[in-house]
Amino acid sequence: MDYQKKIIGKIKSKKAVVAVIGLGYVGLPLILRYVDEGYNVIGVDIDQAKVDKLNDGSSYIEHISSEAVHTAIKKGLFRSTTDFSQISAADALILCVPTPLNKYREPDLSFVLSTMDSLIPHIKKGQILSLESTTYPGTTEEELLPRLEESGFIVGEDIFLVYSPEREDPANPHFATHMIPKVCGGHTQACQSVGIVLYEAAIDQVVPVTSTRTAEMTKLLENIHRAVNIGLVNEMKIVADRMDIDIHEVINAAATKPFGFTPYYPGPGLGGHCIPIDPFYLTWKAKEFGLHTRFIELAGEINTSMPRFVIDKVTDALNNRGKPLKGSKVLVLGVAYKKNVDDMRESPSVDLMDRLIKKEVLVDYSDPHVPIFPKLRDYQFDLSSVELTPDTISEYDCILLATDHDAFDFPMIQKNAGLIVDTRGIYLDPADNVVKA
Repeated sequence: MDYQKKIIGKIKSKKAVVAVIGLGYVGLPLILRYVDEGYNVIGVDIDQAKVDKLNDGSSYIEHISSEAVHTAIKKGLFRSTTDFSQISAADALILCVPTPLNKYREPDLSFVLSTMDSLIPHIKKGQILSLESTTYPGTTEEELLPRLEESGFIVGEDIFLVYSPEREDPANPHFATHMIPKVCGGHTQACQSVGIVLYEAAIDQVVPVTSTRTAEMTKLLENIHRAVNIGLVNEMKIVADRMDIDIHEVINAAATKPFGFTPYYPGPGLGGHCIPIDPFYLTWKAKEFGLHTRFIELAGEINTSMPRFVIDKVTDALNNRGKPLKGSKVLVLGVAYKKNVDDMRESPSVDLMDRLIKKEVLVDYSDPHVPIFPKLRDYQFDLSSVELTPDTISEYDCILLATDHDAFDFPMIQKNAGLIVDTRGIYLDPADNVVKA
């Protein structure tokens, strides 16, 4: 049987069933995209609460509407399950599971590998398997390929294997899922051909590369580029602060140059599921080849040191007002990792809160996108978002602006706060109650 021809035909005729494993910030948008194009989609996740909510037609991600989920279910094209055996009914399997770091800053592939172990008994001939999770070059060939071959499959003939890194930017109104070009690398040319057809069905532009390793490295380069440049501007912020220069004024002036300069902005640290993590996947893998990625690791050191810099600024600002850090009341503005989202993965705001609490500071937070502080892997605070009013703002010794959500009334906050430590460059004009960090 010509499995390649058969699956390509099913995808092009929209008779193929797509299974997305991992129903988070990457998997759920992709599901809705395939549903929009008329494909039947199965969502698989180990979290029963997520599955139940989706099957009830509700979204648990703020920027993805419940209406979109409800519509997908009403069409009869989408269902979720915790039962991995359901993937035997699918033609395409897309893995969108987390790839965090362990406590030693080494790649943690446990989610990918445990997912593969759960899938293997139910994988059948004629399917395509695509890994989208960010990882080091070689993961697809070294981890997924052997598992398929040990199960008796001939990759490139009766099953197809590709790597296509996710490129989501949550809540970015300018780039919907289908608008973001999709890099795709296949283990063989036949794998590549099937992968291109699979993604062309849902994405406007597919960018083929020669191998899964190339695709894996492409994703890392994209995020390392950002991490290194953010590290540079964070270091520049520290230097400018010591020289009593406003780094945001400098960046805005430099950005008027119409060529040769791209503005990056400093902050309290790195957040999100990519930038704080992905560079370390490459530094770890490079050691296998006897290489020490000094440039990448230096940027990582600078970026991970920024929360300490911010806490020092808070301490100094309070001391200058005759108030010790211990026992002070601090309100952290914004706990999501970036503005206008509810995504708290690797948020530097949480690191800041933890550091303050350990110094016996009385900490609260306000974030319209995170009404109740969720249970995180490394942090658990029994807190809920404080409503911002003139009276509540005036009760705190310090307002620590960590995430600059558009929903915040910054003029009102400044008018009523005794002290603001601004890590985002919101308050550009000099003011007696604003300290820039």
